[in-house]
Amino acid sequence: MSAAPGPAPHKDLRHVLPWLIATLVAIHACMAVTRVSASLWVLHRGYGEWTVGVLLSLFALAPIALSMWAGRQADRHGFHRPVGIAVLMAGAGAVVALASESLWAIGFSCLACGGAMAVAAVAIQREAGLMADEPSELKRVFSWVALGPAMSNAVMPVVAGLLIDHVSFRAAFGVAVLLPLAALSLAQKVPRHVPPPRSPGQQIKPAWELLRRPALRNLLLVNVTLSACWDAHSFVVPVVGHAQGLSAASIGLVLGSFATAATLVRLAIVRWSDQIDELTALRAAMALATTMLIVYAWLPGTPGLMIGSALLGLALGSVQPMIMATLHQVTPPDRHGQALGLRMLVTNGATVAMPVGFGLLAAATVAAAPLWLMAGLLVAAQWPARAIRRL
Repeated sequence: MSAAPGPAPHKDLRHVLPWLIATLVAIHACMAVTRVSASLWVLHRGYGEWTVGVLLSLFALAPIALSMWAGRQADRHGFHRPVGIAVLMAGAGAVVALASESLWAIGFSCLACGGAMAVAAVAIQREAGLMADEPSELKRVFSWVALGPAMSNAVMPVVAGLLIDHVSFRAAFGVAVLLPLAALSLAQKVPRHVPPPRSPGQQIKPAWELLRRPALRNLLLVNVTLSACWDAHSFVVPVVGHAQGLSAASIGLVLGSFATAATLVRLAIVRWSDQIDELTALRAAMALATTMLIVYAWLPGTPGLMIGSALLGLALGSVQPMIMATLHQVTPPDRHGQALGLRMLVTNGATVAMPVGFGLLAAATVAAAPLWLMAGLLVAAQWPARAIRRL
């Protein structure tokens, strides 16, 4: 698959890639702390698994409304304006949760932090795409970018769990307040780069028009399924861990092992991106994830769950760089923001429904049932994954 033609990459921007990633880490860390703290808070208060599913769905609700707008903003204004909006949203959500530990306040915090992450991610991913001019380099750049959330997920659930166990829930929410401020400071290190204005007669096509491209349609189907697998794991671990009597710190370690493995596999992609075919790697990751989702329920205790989560992290952690590299090859360069916003919309649309469905399914059957459901959907997703190669 050859890269879509477009303007030369802004090589002078490559030295600021660490600042892009650091900004993403800070905003994502705010969401990660809020997600773990909110899930454990409602279980601690006795609200049950269904409420956990509702809160996790809220993280994806705001992106549904904001993703397409965020894509247009990124194509039009570049990096700084969308990231500034994201900082304001994340900060507001964190402050509300800290000020009032109530179900409604925490629900608002989940909503705001999820929206902030979506707006920031589209702008950061678009900016990062300017730094690559060939498929292997795209995989390398997006592996580095994907390391940001992986590092956040590896560290912040453990930090949140330790604070909850040894201090209080309020201390964990307090950490979330500081992280958007750090993101704002880090974003200032990125030089301002505004995309060239469109010509007066140039028509802006709707993002939905991109769905006429079969490669993008199939890629989005695969992406939605794999994102839902990630959500199923995030849902099941706190529920299963709580049912087994694990401490908040142990649950954080299980979640952290998933993120650590995702980090390591992305580092491996950075090192060997020239030897990796993105579509072959994508299908192999789907096969490994299917196997682990099936057997996860029988893994014993904290060590078993950590091993299973790590293997799932290897599979699912390798996916995003491959999907992002492929997306940039099958869409026009001047519409990358729209394509990224469309991807964010469809993945978060599924994420809103899935956690609630996971909660209902787990309550009606067994806690591991969402994982088995996703294993079946991954088998079905092998068909659109194969179709991408034939285009």
